[in-house]
Amino acid sequence: MADEPVLRVEGLTKHFPVTEGLLWMKVVGAVKAVDGISFSVQQGETLAIVGESGCGKTTTAKLILRLEEPTAGQVFVDGKNVHTLAGHELRDYRTTVQAVFQDPWSSLSPRMRVQDIVAEPLVINGSVPAAAIKERVAAMLSRVGLRPQQAALYPHEFSGGQRQRIAVASALVSGPKLIILDEPVSALDVSIRAQIMNLLVDLQREYGVSYLLIAHHLATTRYMAHEVAVMYLGKIVERARTKTLFENPLHPYTKALFSAALPAHPDIVRQEIILPGEVPSPINPPSGCRFHPRCSYAMPQCAAVVPEEKTLASGHTVACHLY
Repeated sequence: MADEPVLRVEGLTKHFPVTEGLLWMKVVGAVKAVDGISFSVQQGETLAIVGESGCGKTTTAKLILRLEEPTAGQVFVDGKNVHTLAGHELRDYRTTVQAVFQDPWSSLSPRMRVQDIVAEPLVINGSVPAAAIKERVAAMLSRVGLRPQQAALYPHEFSGGQRQRIAVASALVSGPKLIILDEPVSALDVSIRAQIMNLLVDLQREYGVSYLLIAHHLATTRYMAHEVAVMYLGKIVERARTKTLFENPLHPYTKALFSAALPAHPDIVRQEIILPGEVPSPINPPSGCRFHPRCSYAMPQCAAVVPEEKTLASGHTVACHLY
């Protein structure tokens, strides 16, 4: 299939058991971290998953990276079910999917030289002859804006922005099709953020790689993503092309999220939406629509019936009883 998406997620669910007692551990419930979500990422595009802390964004990333086993649902990369891979197919998958994490201070091994960190995906997969690895690493480092002579240094000799460049080089060196970016700029100084975002956008154009961007910062999302999915308590409540979503958010939660962000220009007057209450616990999420206890548009059916995902004419999907 020519238009098979690079990543396809269907009904993905992850519940963590909650236990009490020391000797006889009794399961008393489950944290519904991710609860039946579906989306796909096309070749060369960026899908951003946005939401508050604890909404399930990072668990979703871990499920795709095989760092967690799903309770239900499936993840397909290049049409293959990720959680059933073994042997050489699993090795290919490890080359095809890479990740850049939030904290460049803890994601790079302090005991390895930069050249070894960047070369690691090539060495593990054994797909590139040893003689070519050094050249490839040097080329990749200069592509992300570092000097080849810095290859022999250790991570502690670099700034946060430079470390994130090293992480990007390491993620790209094996020629992946999908890179998971878990809050890639939120730990960096504001002045450095734009540089790293520009670098990621340029590399995407150059290599045709797809990104799954996990973010809570809306400006990052708007700048980098082609499509945005908004998550609340383990569910995707709205999904659309970036421009459509920012110009016309439909779900009450998305509207509130956008109203809390800083406007693009100081003169823009916007209605501020204050959400009552706290984000409920994922251990015992509200019935019906999970957002209904905090929603100013809530109707009686919102507490009882889980809203279906509806797709509107513009290709905009929203899970809300208002539509």
